[in-house]
Amino acid sequence: MLGLVALGSITGLCQDKSQANSQAKKPYAEPYRPQVHFSPRENWTNDPNGLVYFDGEYHLFFQYNPFGDKWGHMSWGHAVSSDLLHWKELPVALPEHDGEMIFTGSVVADEHNTSGLCKDGKPCMVAIYTSHHPGNGRRQRENQSIASSQNRGRTWQLYAGNPVLDLDMADFRDPNVSWNDQIHRWVMAVALPNEHMVAFYTSANLKQWVKVSTFGPEGATGGQWECPDLLELPAQGGKKIWALKGGIYPGALQGGSGEQYFLGNFDGREFHLLPGTPVRWTDYGKDSYCAISFNHLPPSEKPTLLGWMSNWQYADKLPTQPWRGQMTLPRRVVAVKDGDSFVLSEDPVTAPLHDEPVRMIRKQLAAKPASAELLSSESPMEMQLTFAPGDADKFGVRLYSDDLHWTEIGFDTARPVVYTDRLHAGISPGENFLVRTDARTVATRPWNLKIVIDRSSVEVFAQDGTIAMTNLVLPPTSNVKAVAFREGGTKAVAVSGRTWRLKSIWGSEQEK
Repeated sequence: MLGLVALGSITGLCQDKSQANSQAKKPYAEPYRPQVHFSPRENWTNDPNGLVYFDGEYHLFFQYNPFGDKWGHMSWGHAVSSDLLHWKELPVALPEHDGEMIFTGSVVADEHNTSGLCKDGKPCMVAIYTSHHPGNGRRQRENQSIASSQNRGRTWQLYAGNPVLDLDMADFRDPNVSWNDQIHRWVMAVALPNEHMVAFYTSANLKQWVKVSTFGPEGATGGQWECPDLLELPAQGGKKIWALKGGIYPGALQGGSGEQYFLGNFDGREFHLLPGTPVRWTDYGKDSYCAISFNHLPPSEKPTLLGWMSNWQYADKLPTQPWRGQMTLPRRVVAVKDGDSFVLSEDPVTAPLHDEPVRMIRKQLAAKPASAELLSSESPMEMQLTFAPGDADKFGVRLYSDDLHWTEIGFDTARPVVYTDRLHAGISPGENFLVRTDARTVATRPWNLKIVIDRSSVEVFAQDGTIAMTNLVLPPTSNVKAVAFREGGTKAVAVSGRTWRLKSIWGSEQEK
């Protein structure tokens, strides 16, 4: 059996660590509870909303159902952090009201009171969001509204003149708003889901909006477009490049929901694709959706994305209690050269969680035996591995949680792809969960992997982060036995790298 090569028994490594059977005594210690990814204390969450840095705090707002672990009653949950990792959950920021759900949107720092909503001459936070009116037997409508906060997002005042943008459409949502220095205006990118388009609007005051252009249809158009995000990126060679990314459901590359991105130029009014630049995917796994970037970051920080770690094909079936839904790690994003064009490179924020000491890895895999144990540990943890593949057809690492369950991450040089195989990882909430995800590799890039393993997820960043691949897993234990493997060829495969245990982000929250 391929999965049992050089394994040995690891059943007794960590007694009483069974996730499926353990009885958690503290919050944030339940079976499958992520230890380095944000999840709400209880209830349902999906898209991140209103990511912003304001007055020394990173703010994470998120789609939230205050009343249960299924989608519904959509409101904005709220959490704050000083480092993008250790989050303190606060009371609901923008609750559903009068039958109006609060869908996805943005928060901006109105430093110069352009909106006229800030008081006492101080900067304030302004939320721009979609008001979703289900209809209750009548036609559904979506329009854009705003609210302001004078106390760092702890309480909010709805604008009396809402909605600020209304096309009398059933599907018109997810405004992404930021300040544009080129035109000295606020710019909104908002989805026209059924038209497979992003519409651009500008405003001087966040209240009156003027349409200036549209983009699309382009790329994948097999489902509704959602959650656009427009961000300016540093690029190799000292250049600046604009990325326009957005979600699609259904019709994503790996099935269900996913995200594509376009690289181009933006003059404050129109987005133009870079010539010869292909459409690519922000993440090649099943479980990263509606990622958006943080507004108003300090100048020293690179653009940073954070997304919802799930897929609409099975999000409501995940066996987690008392919460359902989690976020990806925050990812610093730059554009790097790709022949005559560019590609995004994503790097997860993990360094503050590294638990010393670092463990170094250096192995040689001969044709026989074709595997070697790298470590035995527990999640959460991070691995950074580099391979010199020789003439091997396939090589990578298997992450065993017990004798019968593993996740395989590897390179297949014949196809050529990097892949994550979770077919044997643990339980499955549905047939769409039992898959192997992959992405084409580039032979001139390094054969390296950065892997972040949590209690119910594996995030992979391959070939210097130019391929991100996020997948949920539901293993029976929190054990991790990492075994390097190779298949085919006769020359030795060299494996080198380093690993860390990661400290849980929940220490103080577990005591509440």
